[in-house]
Amino acid sequence: MKILISTVIILGALLMITNILRYIYFLLTTRDVLSQGSRRDRFGKTLALVLLIFFLIGYLFIAIFSKPDMMMAMILFWGSVFVMIVLTVMFGLLDTVKKRSIDIAEVLVGVIDARDPNLNGHSLHVQSLTMLFYRHLPNHIKKDINPVSLEYAALMHDVGKLGVPEAILNKPAKLTEDEWKIMRSHPEVGVKILKPLATFESISDWILYHHERIDGKGYYSVKAEDIPVPARIIAIADTYSAITMRRSYKEPKTHEDAVRIMTEVAGTQLDKELMEIFLSIPKEELQQCIPRHVEFTT
Repeated sequence: MKILISTVIILGALLMITNILRYIYFLLTTRDVLSQGSRRDRFGKTLALVLLIFFLIGYLFIAIFSKPDMMMAMILFWGSVFVMIVLTVMFGLLDTVKKRSIDIAEVLVGVIDARDPNLNGHSLHVQSLTMLFYRHLPNHIKKDINPVSLEYAALMHDVGKLGVPEAILNKPAKLTEDEWKIMRSHPEVGVKILKPLATFESISDWILYHHERIDGKGYYSVKAEDIPVPARIIAIADTYSAITMRRSYKEPKTHEDAVRIMTEVAGTQLDKELMEIFLSIPKEELQQCIPRHVEFTT
């Protein structure tokens, strides 16, 4: 009987250690625009970790310094099982919420883009290109970028065009200097629109600087070292999409044209190292990013 009791206790302890490690991994991998939460939320997450560790210490204390019977061993074991079930359900619900949230955001951005025939599908295309690009990044770059946050920044990069009059958005002719000033303000307007969402503050610079250039001649003349890597990634995806999609004032260019044009501006407009990675992505994979309802060239 003592062997059976000891076995149950050891299994429970190992399960509890696994629960703690799963929860720590959860805390370390959910620092994105949807999971960061408020200061109160972060305190709650930390408190939960402390309580889990306290439970494990109490568990081990009872196992080592007391003489638990089978009833106590089963209570401790099933307590660990209960924690495992709660964590599994919580992780599953959060994953579902994230998927539903991005679906809703895609629909809303699609509606926004639809007001401008020159943008319809562009944001979704940039989102898909950005995430494909992310998957091809080397680990030394990828490890510092949260993919959920990157996906939202790519999807929302042009949300500031809500503040640009349709007459300017849809103008078939060349914009005047004053009209260009309004157009160039859309990254800043986008940040203001998203400001009420406190957790989006961490990606505000990614959206604000997606039109900055490596040579410092972008919308806000930001120096290369001050342009966040995610903003550089989105800039490349945005440029490829803009070149290959049909506009009212131009025909779409081919993938080969886009490669040639983007290669020419690597190191001046676009990040050279990232450009080499992007251009290594097979053409077929890039074409799979095209939204179904939008006309692009091949």
